[in-house]
Amino acid sequence: MKAASPASRLRHYLRDHSLRETLAPLVGLLFFAAALFIIQRILKPYRLQDIQKAFHAIPSWRLAVSLLLSCCSYAALSGYDTLALRYLDKPLAFKKIALTSFLSYTFANNTGSLSIITSGSVRYRLYGGWGFSGAEVARIIGFCMLTFWLGFIFLLGITLLFSQQPPNLPPPLGTIPLFAMRMAGFACLLLTAGYLILAIVRQTPLRAKKWELPVPAPRIAITQVVVGVIDFLCAGSALFVLLPLSGALSFFSFVGLYLLALVLGLVSNVPGGLGVFEGAMLLLLAPFAGGPQVIGALLAFRTIYYLLPLTLSLILLSIIELHRRRSGIARLAVGLQRVVSVMLPQLLALATLVAGAILLFSGTLPALGNRLEWLIDLVPLPVLELSHFLNSIVGSCLLVLAIGLRRRLDMAYAASCAMLVAGIVFSLFKGLDYEEASLLTVLLLALYSSRDQFYRKASLMAGPWSASWFAAILIVVVGALWLGFFAYRHQDYSVDLWWHFALQGHASRFLRASVGIAATMLFFSLLLLFRPSQPQPEPPTEKELQQADKIARESGDTKGYLALLADKSLLFSTEGDAFLMYGVRGRSWVAMGEPIGSDSGREELLWRFRDLCKQHGGWPVFYEIGRNNLAQYLDLGLNVIKIGEEGRVFLPEFSLTGGGRKGLRYIYNRLSKEGYVFEMVPASENKALLPVLASVSDAWLADKNAAEKGFSLGFFKEAYLRNFPIAVIKKEDRTLAFANLWPGGNLQELSIDLMRFLPEAPRGIMDFLFISIMLWGREQGYQWFSFGMAPLAGLERQKVATLWSNIGAFVYRHGEHFYNFQGLRDYKDKFDPSWEAKYLAYPQAFSLPAIFVNLTALIGGSLKGIFRR
Repeated sequence: MKAASPASRLRHYLRDHSLRETLAPLVGLLFFAAALFIIQRILKPYRLQDIQKAFHAIPSWRLAVSLLLSCCSYAALSGYDTLALRYLDKPLAFKKIALTSFLSYTFANNTGSLSIITSGSVRYRLYGGWGFSGAEVARIIGFCMLTFWLGFIFLLGITLLFSQQPPNLPPPLGTIPLFAMRMAGFACLLLTAGYLILAIVRQTPLRAKKWELPVPAPRIAITQVVVGVIDFLCAGSALFVLLPLSGALSFFSFVGLYLLALVLGLVSNVPGGLGVFEGAMLLLLAPFAGGPQVIGALLAFRTIYYLLPLTLSLILLSIIELHRRRSGIARLAVGLQRVVSVMLPQLLALATLVAGAILLFSGTLPALGNRLEWLIDLVPLPVLELSHFLNSIVGSCLLVLAIGLRRRLDMAYAASCAMLVAGIVFSLFKGLDYEEASLLTVLLLALYSSRDQFYRKASLMAGPWSASWFAAILIVVVGALWLGFFAYRHQDYSVDLWWHFALQGHASRFLRASVGIAATMLFFSLLLLFRPSQPQPEPPTEKELQQADKIARESGDTKGYLALLADKSLLFSTEGDAFLMYGVRGRSWVAMGEPIGSDSGREELLWRFRDLCKQHGGWPVFYEIGRNNLAQYLDLGLNVIKIGEEGRVFLPEFSLTGGGRKGLRYIYNRLSKEGYVFEMVPASENKALLPVLASVSDAWLADKNAAEKGFSLGFFKEAYLRNFPIAVIKKEDRTLAFANLWPGGNLQELSIDLMRFLPEAPRGIMDFLFISIMLWGREQGYQWFSFGMAPLAGLERQKVATLWSNIGAFVYRHGEHFYNFQGLRDYKDKFDPSWEAKYLAYPQAFSLPAIFVNLTALIGGSLKGIFRR
C-alpha cells in the first residue's frame, strides 16, 4: 500500500476529524506553553537548588496533614455518588460506591479535560454490572456533575462576596474592582439559591415535551451543596498546609485563587491540568510567597493528591486481576470484572506515560552528589554516562508504547516490560535512583499480572494516533527539555560541553540525553508519518465476495451471507479466516452484526475496525450484536443499548402436535388439502426460477407500497439469490410465495432472508411457508431456525431514560410508516421461539441520535427510502 505524504496525511486528518478534535489538543498546548512562560518568568531569579531545598524543607507533619485532607476530599467525592443513588432511590453497599468513586475520580483527575465527564465510562461499567440501567447511570453522572458545580459556584461566591479586599494580583488581575467581585459573588450565590428554592417549591418533575426530570428533595439538594463545598475545601486545604504563606492572604482568599487555577487546569485539556494548574497558582500566589516555596508545595501536592491515588488504583486493579485469574470469575462481582477489563489497560497506559515522563525529567536534573560518589566506586564512569543516555531513550520509548498499551497490543506489552527492566537497571547505574527504580518495578509487576489484557497482534504504527495523545507526549517532552534548560540556564554552553565526561558533568549529560530524546521521537514520528495510508471504504471485489462466502458457509452465524449483497465493505482478518462487513453513513461506521469466522480473527477484527474508524474520524458502531460477547465491545470503550430480540426455534423439538400448535396445524393441513405444495430448489438449480421470483417480488413490493431495504436485510438481486436454496410454495405449478434460505455451517442454524408472496395468495401462506421450512430443516438435521430481528425494535421509552434512548425509541415507534417493526414479534410469537436480546454498541452518548438516523438510512438505502414502506 502506498505511503501518504505528510501534506496529504494532514489534509486527510483535517477532513476526517471534527474541529473540536483538532482544536482541543492545540488549546491544551497553548495553555501549557503559557504556563511554562509564566513559570519561567517568575522563577527567573532562582536556581533549581532553591526549589529542591524548598521541597525538602516541607515539614513531615505538613505532608501528613495534606495526605489526611486529600483522603477527606476523596471521601467527599464518594458522597457525590451516594447522594446520586439516594436521588434515584437505588440502594447499594457503600463499599461498592466508594470503590466506584475512587477508581473513576482517580482516573479522571489524571487524564484531565472535565474530570466528571471522563469518569463516566468507569461508572457505567461498574454500576452497569451491579444492575443499573444505562439511563440510571447517565443520571448518576449528571447528578455528580451538578454536585461538582454547585459546590464550586457556592464556594466561589462565598470567597468573592466576603473577601475584605481584592488580592494584590499581578496586572491585569490586580485591577479587578471590589464592587465587581461582590457582584460576581452575589451572582454565584443567587444561582445556588435558585437551585435550592426550586428543590423546595417544585414537587413535580421538570418536563420538556415528552421527557421528565424529577427534582431532588430539598434535603438532597442542600446536601449536594454541602458535600461539594467539603470536597473543594479539603482539596484546597491539602495544598494550603504545604504553603508557607504570609498572613496577608487569608484562607478563604486562597480558596478563591485555588478554584480559579483549578478551572483553568480543567478547561486547558492538558492531562491532569499538568503545568497549567501549577503556572496559575504560581502567578496568583507570587505576591504572598516565594516562587521556590510555591513550586515545592505544588510538587508535593501533585504527588499526594494525584500520583499517589493513581498508584494505589493501579495496585488495586492489578491485585483484582491476579485474584480473578487464580480464583475464577465467579468469585468477583460482575461490575468489577467489567471495570478491570476496561480500566486496567487504560490505567497501565497512563502509568507507563507517567513512568516515561519520570525518566525524562530525571534525565534532565542533576543526580544527588553523594550517591554519585558511592556509585563511582562500583561502576566506571563510561557505564554511568551510557546509563544516563539510554535511560532517557527508554523514557521516550515508554511514552510511545503507552499508546500501544492503551490499544491492548501484545507487542507493546512485551516491549514495555523490556523497557521497564532496562529502565530499572539504568536508573540504578546512572545515579542510584532507587525511588524511580521502585516505581518502575511496581509498574512492571502490574503489567506482568495483567498479561491477559494485552492480546492484540497488530503493529504499533498501524493504529490511530489521536491528536490528544500527540499533545500529551509533546507536553512531556517539551516540559522535560524546558526543565533541563531551566536547571542549567546559568551554564556557559559551548561545543566542548557535548564531549565533556566527568562525575559532575550534569549539563553535558542533559545535552546528550536531549539529543537521544529528540532522535527517538523523530524516529517514531517518521515511521508514523510515512506509514501506509488507510484506504477509503470501497465495495467488495469478486475475490473478496468468494472469500466471504466460503467463511460464511463454514460459520454457524448465518448473518454472514449478508456480505454477498455487495452493498457493504468487507474487512478481513490477517489470516483471512474471518471478516467483518460494514457500511458508512456520515460519521457512523456501522458494522453489520459481529465478525464472522474464527474466534482469534473475530477479536482482531473488532480492534482493527475500531482503529480504522478512528483514523477516518468515524464513530465505530456495531449493530445487532449478541449478549455473549458484550464484554469485548466494552473493552473497546463502547457503550451498549438493547435494540431488539431475535426469535429462534429449536428444530429437534418443533412439531405440529399438541394443543399449543393447533392454529399452525390447521393452516398447514388446510392449505395442503387445497393443493398448495412446498418445494425446495437447490442453489445450483435456481437460475431458471429467478425470473418468476422477480415477478412475485415486484408484485409484493407494489402491493405493500414498499421499497427495497438493504444493509441488515436482503433485497432481490439475481447474483445474490443464485447463492442460496430457494423455498417456494406452488399450486398447479404456479409459484405463489418464496424465501431464500441461509444454511449455517455444521447444521447449526437455518435462517431465511427474503420472504415474498403474490397479493392473491391465500391467507396464511407465509405461515405455511415457515412451517414447511422448519419441518424440512428438522429432517435435514439443523438445530435452530432463526426468524431474524426487526431493525431498531426493543428500545424502551421510560421517564428515567436518557434523552438519546428516548430519541431512539421515537425512531423505532414511528418507523411503522416504512417498516413493520412492532408487528413482527407478535407474528413470530405463534411459533413459540426463544427470544435472545440484541444490542447496539456505540461510542459517546451524544452521537446516538445521529447514529440512529444514519443506521436507518443505511437500511432504507437513502434518507428518501426511510419514508417509503
